[in-house]
Amino acid sequence: MPKKQASAYPATAVAGSSRRIQTRRSGVHGKGVFAVQDLAEGETLIEYTGELISWPEALRRHPHDPAQPNHTFYFHIDDGRVIDAKVGGNSSRWINHSCQPNCEADEAGGRVFIKSLRNIPAGEELFYDYGLVIDARYTPKLLADYPCWCGATHCRGTLLAPKARKKARKTAES
Repeated sequence: MPKKQASAYPATAVAGSSRRIQTRRSGVHGKGVFAVQDLAEGETLIEYTGELISWPEALRRHPHDPAQPNHTFYFHIDDGRVIDAKVGGNSSRWINHSCQPNCEADEAGGRVFIKSLRNIPAGEELFYDYGLVIDARYTPKLLADYPCWCGATHCRGTLLAPKARKKARKTAES
């Protein structure tokens, strides 16, 4: 089960988020979330909400849609907990992935907030880097199971996070 990565961010209220963003059809993939008005860099836009469940429960529920087994509304919090936005989720679940995102997901105390990385003009779609983590070796088949359609200049071609590079081995000096 892939895990979306998140970093620390202070939990703050997100006032009026429904008036600043809107869910509608995306040119990238399915539904997307768009800025209805200009959004400032560093602004907290919306909380990623849903039912907080255990990973064993998430695995029991998987897949949400057997026709699309790699598409879920799960957001990894830690090794014990995940947010399932299919149950009690809001429009944040429709924010698409991009390899060159204009937003980021930050986690603090089991809550996840979507924050703008730069100024976002009205009408622009919101994106964050899903950075899905799978412990298995990245084979061509696995990469094909998690394709990216963002079209960014430096697109990785996958929703999966890059594997950490192994440190170069030190060579003995003669």
